[in-house]
Amino acid sequence: MRVGLVPTMGALHEGHLSLVRTAQAHCDVVVASVFVNPTQFGPNEDLDRYPRDLAGDSQKLEQAGCDLLFHPSTAMIYPPGHQTTVILSEVTQGLCGAHRPGHFDGVTTVVAALFSIVRPDIAVFGEKDYQQLAALRIMARDLHLDVEVLGAPLVREPDGVAMSSRNLLLSPNDRIRARALSRGLFAAQASYEAGERNAALLLDVAREVLRSEGVEPEYLELRHGHTLVPLESAEGPCVILVAARLGQTRILDNVILQR
Repeated sequence: MRVGLVPTMGALHEGHLSLVRTAQAHCDVVVASVFVNPTQFGPNEDLDRYPRDLAGDSQKLEQAGCDLLFHPSTAMIYPPGHQTTVILSEVTQGLCGAHRPGHFDGVTTVVAALFSIVRPDIAVFGEKDYQQLAALRIMARDLHLDVEVLGAPLVREPDGVAMSSRNLLLSPNDRIRARALSRGLFAAQASYEAGERNAALLLDVAREVLRSEGVEPEYLELRHGHTLVPLESAEGPCVILVAARLGQTRILDNVILQR
């Protein structure tokens, strides 16, 4: 029997449910976890504001055919006297790692704990959090964890905005401005498909769209699709990643140019 795990922090939307369906396609039993992990939030971040709806999450998972909802307590994940942190030295540098110190240490540590408790054969994560996905794949490889880390395609709202639980925290005006991220990425993707390979020029195309709509990115970068090493030319596997802060809410997006 093959077991699939879909780790989440709750406030589930269609993007999360697509991860469940991906797991179902590969496994006999699917477990979804809901745990708002305190160690991946910084002192001035939105832990207290992060949306929570366990009853709604449970209903959505049941309707999606998920077999088991795992909702651990903080004490289960981090028992008294907890001392262990999983730290990756390279792939977590830059991008979100530069703007959220310690964030990925919290992510890799909690996911390692979930892997140890659930013992899945497969774990599914969304490509929206692209740096997270890359880090977890490397962690599983380096620690010889007997789990396959699968990425599922990013799911978008009808207006192109990447689905995220944090979208619920955006003001109406900031929700409109959020469309600039995908529009900028799509413009750069169109330039790539037209033959442009210079990273600086591709990023300039995206940056111009963002600025025309009043959005200043925290970062906008072209990286290798597997290692996340910065690239000067869009050759081979590559992805453009962007993050921006709209009001008090930080949102992410990316577009994969070549897998």
